[in-house]
Amino acid sequence: METIDRDGINQYLTFKLGDELFAITVANIKEVLEVPRITHVPRMPEFLNGVFNLRGNIIPLLDLKMKFGIGQTITGEDTGVIVTEIGKVFNDEDDSGITIGLLSDEVQKVVTIEPDQIQPPPRIGVSIDTGFIIGMGELEEGFVIILNIDRILSESELVTGKSRRSSL
Repeated sequence: METIDRDGINQYLTFKLGDELFAITVANIKEVLEVPRITHVPRMPEFLNGVFNLRGNIIPLLDLKMKFGIGQTITGEDTGVIVTEIGKVFNDEDDSGITIGLLSDEVQKVVTIEPDQIQPPPRIGVSIDTGFIIGMGELEEGFVIILNIDRILSESELVTGKSRRSSL
């Protein structure tokens, strides 16, 4: 199982996509917002809803449900945007990463998950890309899928607009 050492940070922001609970380490999160005004840009990949203005910066908005092939996020009262930083996406010297908004059905809370409470992604005998999953965190209410945000997008997806969808 891959672990990410973020200076011993064991806190994760949980959020829902449909009925499933996901989490991202708080070390990657810049802020959480209500859904802002979105500008749709022609010919963007289908999983990118458009861009929004965050204090003068243009931020792309990623619909994780579409990225994972589990539907489309319908904006509602509980819908939130998690502004996060993704590590190197492009293979060039200037690439220090990108700031991106993640659309979620409902942002929940910050939880502490110790390393011994994280199990590797399940192996179910079929070829499923789980490289974007750190593991399955054990909480009182069940499992949470802990995402490796740095592996959600690839350069080829952003250039070609074609998602390497993964079944969950």
